[in-house]
Amino acid sequence: MEPESVSEIGPERREALFERDSGIGEIRTDAREIVEHVRADGDDALRECAAKYDGVEIDAIEITDRAADAYDAIDTAAREAIDQAIANVEAFHARQVPEDWDLEREGVRLGRRYHPLDSAGVYAPGGTAAYPSSAIMGIVPARVAGVDRVVVATPPAEQINPVTLAAIDAAGADAVYQMGGAQAIGALAYGTETVAPVDVVVGPGNRWVTAAKEYVRGDVNIDMLAGPSEVIVVADETTDPDRVAVEMLAQAEHDPNAACVAVLTDREVAERSIERMEARIPDRERADIIREALANESSGVFVASSTAEAIAFANEYAGEHIYVDTADPEATMAEISNYGSAFLGPYTPVAAGDYASGTNHVLPTGGTASLQAGLSVDDFVRSATVQRLDHEGLADLRETITTLADREGLEAHAASVDARFEE
Repeated sequence: MEPESVSEIGPERREALFERDSGIGEIRTDAREIVEHVRADGDDALRECAAKYDGVEIDAIEITDRAADAYDAIDTAAREAIDQAIANVEAFHARQVPEDWDLEREGVRLGRRYHPLDSAGVYAPGGTAAYPSSAIMGIVPARVAGVDRVVVATPPAEQINPVTLAAIDAAGADAVYQMGGAQAIGALAYGTETVAPVDVVVGPGNRWVTAAKEYVRGDVNIDMLAGPSEVIVVADETTDPDRVAVEMLAQAEHDPNAACVAVLTDREVAERSIERMEARIPDRERADIIREALANESSGVFVASSTAEAIAFANEYAGEHIYVDTADPEATMAEISNYGSAFLGPYTPVAAGDYASGTNHVLPTGGTASLQAGLSVDDFVRSATVQRLDHEGLADLRETITTLADREGLEAHAASVDARFEE
């Protein structure tokens, strides 16, 4: 890897960096077929998919009792970490709960009311790594929002990670199902003999999960269409190159397709950051995945000619995570508006938000951070408006309503108002 100049980024490189997608185009049809198989054949389809895609023969699809047993079975340090993470995520998301409000003027009262959804399905990934943290990030805000039934899907395995199961139980899930991939999304959306359908499906997953969420969207709510994980590091000459290196490596270990980008205002720091990355890779357990991620076309280390150019790059990039390590990170961040979650200063690694600071790590990717927010309590509530007018309040609006109704050619609308003033 060599430093690249922001000013010299060509069209093809720009497309790879700024037009990232979830990679679901080539599997849409296959994902749809899996979802429809589950929709038609229910539990039998889930068992077939577990054998075909996960290499596991399963009998019981619901494993809620195994999750309940797991919490007591894991080590004390893991239990304490789970409990602390849950407490912090609860505290942060409790501040997000919306309050009903009213607006009053003479004769008119208008308001907004918030209601939790009845049910939610959380996808907790498995596969190449276990993610108890993702279970917490999905279950806790649903519970804080007041959702009555929260269920979790996690991929089947000969031995499902016990810490994941323990986190699911501790966070308060009502039911746990061993099912993964597109088939899990189909079951949550449409139901099976064992799995009751839900109102919203949330949580990160691989491209099969994302493709299935895209397909069921509209029949059920979803949080977002997430692609491979991302980080953008924004730093200047004051940063320690080792901090740039460890943030890049931490993101790269997720997935060979992870997007790991740094934009620096000092070429020497950029060069030393690359040196420190290369020196640290051999010590990482997932070194092969890290190397692939850093070598893919979505990753790179870039040198900006100024802070303003670095900020413009970051805003255009609209990364899932942004780590800012400059002389004044607050001032730098004040100029950046497109990001999923920001981590400011030398002692704020992205891993803090991934696990335990309290913010949610289910975040928009592929540049969609310029358009939408990460997972929050908002995903588990719906709002509705309410109004009440008295005689004088309606009288004040009568002419406005009837005039507009007349211009729209909706005579019965006007009549519904006039009728209330007939003797």
